[in-house]
Amino acid sequence: MIGNPFKRYRIDRLFFGSFALLVTLVIITIIWISYSLTSRELATTASTNQQKLLNELNNEITSRMVTIEQISLSKSRDDSLLSLLAGDNDEDEFIRYQQFKEVKQSLASLTNSMPLIEGIDVFMNDPGYGDSVSYIQFLDLKEASHQYWAESIKRNDFAWSDEYKRASFKGEISVISFVRTILYNNKRIGYLVIHLKSELLGHVLIGHSTGEVSRIMLDMSGQPILQIGNVTDAKTWADLKAKMDGPSGVFRIEAGNGTPASLFVYARNINSKWTLVEITPWSEITKGSVKLAKVIAVIGALSVLLTLIITMLLSMQFTKPIKKLVGAMNRYSVDGENLKLPDDYRNEFGYLFSGYRKQNERIEQLVQSLRERHELQKKAEMEALQANINPHFLYNTLDQLNWIAITNHQEEISRILELMGRMFRIGLSNGNTFITVKEEIEHLSCYLEIQQIRYKGALQFYIDSPESIQLLYIPKMILQPFVENAVVHGFHNRSNGTVRIRIKQSEGKLVIEIEDDGQGYQPARTPKRKTGGYGIRNVRERIFAHFGGDYVVELKSREEGGTHVGVTLPVLYTIP
Repeated sequence: MIGNPFKRYRIDRLFFGSFALLVTLVIITIIWISYSLTSRELATTASTNQQKLLNELNNEITSRMVTIEQISLSKSRDDSLLSLLAGDNDEDEFIRYQQFKEVKQSLASLTNSMPLIEGIDVFMNDPGYGDSVSYIQFLDLKEASHQYWAESIKRNDFAWSDEYKRASFKGEISVISFVRTILYNNKRIGYLVIHLKSELLGHVLIGHSTGEVSRIMLDMSGQPILQIGNVTDAKTWADLKAKMDGPSGVFRIEAGNGTPASLFVYARNINSKWTLVEITPWSEITKGSVKLAKVIAVIGALSVLLTLIITMLLSMQFTKPIKKLVGAMNRYSVDGENLKLPDDYRNEFGYLFSGYRKQNERIEQLVQSLRERHELQKKAEMEALQANINPHFLYNTLDQLNWIAITNHQEEISRILELMGRMFRIGLSNGNTFITVKEEIEHLSCYLEIQQIRYKGALQFYIDSPESIQLLYIPKMILQPFVENAVVHGFHNRSNGTVRIRIKQSEGKLVIEIEDDGQGYQPARTPKRKTGGYGIRNVRERIFAHFGGDYVVELKSREEGGTHVGVTLPVLYTIP
């Protein structure tokens, strides 16, 4: 079993090793703290900048997409296109051909004027004219159900598709298509499909970013429309989508299943239905923090090496006088000849040597002082034991008096002694300052029962307290002075009287009311009464000391005669 190293190894080695370990731990702590703080700061800065950039890119993409939607809406209402698709001139082939040329020329001009448009398809009934090598294609309406975007247009009059491969006369090209249903007299007569080059939209999505970026464009349902860079698989994307709360946000993706930790930032403008997402590897964000940590590590290594050299030299200087002191202590004898310590040290070691010499001179005084203190301690322990015996002596004395009264058939005296014993035990309460309401009520009941014996049953008392309140805590003997005041002074020179005590909770406070039908409250005479004046003042001072000025004691005369006492206390479920 390995014990305390400071008890087993030489102090010069411990001094050297401790300083080396301390400096190493400090350097490691600094590296870790600097890495953590800078990583968080870089992540916060990066996410803020990325959200701003995504908002700008969203504006640009939205403007282009909205332009396509508006162009599509305008073309879908063009009279020439509607006339061609509705077949208004089926009987005149020449007019129909002229309409076909006019529509094709209009769509071709639109395609040539906007590089973003890859091509336009018009789905119609009986497309009689077509050119397989043209950017403008007139296709049979029956083929619409087999198109990539067919499911999306079933639920709406217009829809955007996600990125897919479209076959054209130039081969397969990645596009994003906008499809709009063409209606005539509330009847679908065809579809107008505008294909956008996903490559150009990808350039817009990249913006002016340098290096490799991973961004995703989402529609209003949260489905990816366009993706660039390294994006997550479908299962992982479903989990990430569930974490997106609100139009904009940022969170960290923990590493797992071969996927590195990343920063996930998403943003959507107020007037846009597109959401842009950027996923950045955490290693890219913390690249600066790693460099800083490496620099600190190199500086730390050099600092540790320098510290070790300095520590070694210092340890030798520190341990030399300590060894001399240890040698003197080993050879110390109260009456014998002791080793002489050097007196040329003017620093702490000099004070240590001087103190050690003075200590040797005072050892006998200290020993004598310890003996005297030991005697005083024994005396205090005996007094404490005697103090514990006194309450037991009083309990036993009351018990013996009770038995004497019983033997002499003095039932009233026996009952009084029994009640006094119960009151005494509650009053002591094992030294506790707070007791339960139930114990306080028992203390009052004992006192009032003694007074009933004195008044031959002419004194009546009533205590109203719910059982739930009796479990609360209050300062002990806080009500007895008021009850005693009512009996001793309120019923002075009278042969009967009634005392009522009510305890309840009101507005978060414990409210205690004590009423009697005696002579009534007389403030001018209260200071002259030893019991009443001191007892009331004592209760008020104790309440103020425990709870402050928010809880008070109020005394007033009742209109029907007697005194009303109101005491408010906090509701205490446990001893404070």
